[in-house]
Amino acid sequence: MMRRAPHDEGRDRLMYGALLDAVRGLRWRARRVSRIAVPGIHPSRVRGTSAEFTEYRAYRQGDDLRRIDWKLFARSDRAHVRISEERAVTPTCLVLDASASMAFPEGPGSKWSLAQQLAVALASVAHSGGDPVGLMIAGNPRATIPPRTRRGIVAEVIQKVADTPATGSSPLAGALTAATRSASRIAIVSDFLGDLDDVSRVARELIAAGRDVHALHIIAAEELDPPRAVSLVTDPESSDLRRYMADSVRDEYLRSYAEWREATATRWLASGAAYRTIVVGKEPVSHSVRRVVRDEPAASRAG
Repeated sequence: MMRRAPHDEGRDRLMYGALLDAVRGLRWRARRVSRIAVPGIHPSRVRGTSAEFTEYRAYRQGDDLRRIDWKLFARSDRAHVRISEERAVTPTCLVLDASASMAFPEGPGSKWSLAQQLAVALASVAHSGGDPVGLMIAGNPRATIPPRTRRGIVAEVIQKVADTPATGSSPLAGALTAATRSASRIAIVSDFLGDLDDVSRVARELIAAGRDVHALHIIAAEELDPPRAVSLVTDPESSDLRRYMADSVRDEYLRSYAEWREATATRWLASGAAYRTIVVGKEPVSHSVRRVVRDEPAASRAG
């Protein structure tokens, strides 16, 4: 009977140490006003008694007498209460696509490798801002982490993504639906080559319900410009599907793939999601993370 090697936490910290240092200090602001009142850094619809003053309101029967501004009462002879803006946390769930297409190209420059790094970095940014953060990997229920703020949550994310290979063809929509039970901000990391229709439908429902949805579209440079030396291509999720890459086929592929990317971007942006394309190796991962958490619209479509 084979036993899995024990998880090497020191190795993982070394692997992600430079990336975590590069994103330290970033804040991931919520794109929508929160409806909850658990103290945090994001604006909330709830009005309370925090130090961040918003406005005065005339006293109403039932208001707490301690909220009356007695100095203003002395000047105006009218009772007003201080209204302050509360800050709330944003429970965040990272939903990862670990299907076989994410393993392309083979090696450390794969889409899955980039997805792993993005998940770790975004988990770190959310956690450092005081937000509960969790993880869900499609097709791997054992990798699920409910949103938590406890120490060590980023190390848990590192372990889960490191222990999960990109294989199979598990649909992403199910994981996305499950993530909605505990999160108000969901970041989807995928190449969107699977059940895009179902994922888009669920995402639209989430946005309509007031949740933040970030769609991070991972693309390999080889998908944008396949090497001419390649003569045969195979679908990693269906080995029976093969195509000879003659020049005419290559040209048709480039045209079709460009149209599909444009349609995918249009669909996500129309839904209200924060859409980013992230090409493997095009920029440091920390730069991609900055574009995501700073919600830079100018780079949303072009990546």
